[in-house]
Amino acid sequence: MLDLMSSWRSHLPERVEPVTGLGMNAAELRENPQLATTVVHDLNRNTVLPFPDEAFAAVVCAVSVQYLIRPLEVFADVHRVLRPGGPLVVSFSNRCFPTKAVAVWRRGDGRAHVALVRAYLERAGFESVTDERPASPDDPLFLVHGRRPL
Repeated sequence: MLDLMSSWRSHLPERVEPVTGLGMNAAELRENPQLATTVVHDLNRNTVLPFPDEAFAAVVCAVSVQYLIRPLEVFADVHRVLRPGGPLVVSFSNRCFPTKAVAVWRRGDGRAHVALVRAYLERAGFESVTDERPASPDDPLFLVHGRRPL
């Protein structure tokens, strides 16, 4: 599994392994107990993932999509490194660092964010794109997921 834009925590169940973490901060990646392998890589500088085709069974991107400058290019390359039928799950909340989030994100609300992330995945070639929205205002976590076609 690839934890895209990883940091000091992967937000995954403990039973998931092995996990490769790709992130921008080497010190934070070293602090993450779930990562078997770490790769320091800035997706805003280089959207090409440093992995071979079909390297991962699954990819997750937790609470970071709002910081991607070129998300369509990034998710197109996620499509490349994901095995056929493999899932991509993108999670996000109503919180972010406003000074780091892209302008289109700062202008939107939860519904707009869901529509935006769905469009990213669909345009990158993922199929069966669906979303899960919070059941109540007290639960601000959103999920958008899709699969690489077989």
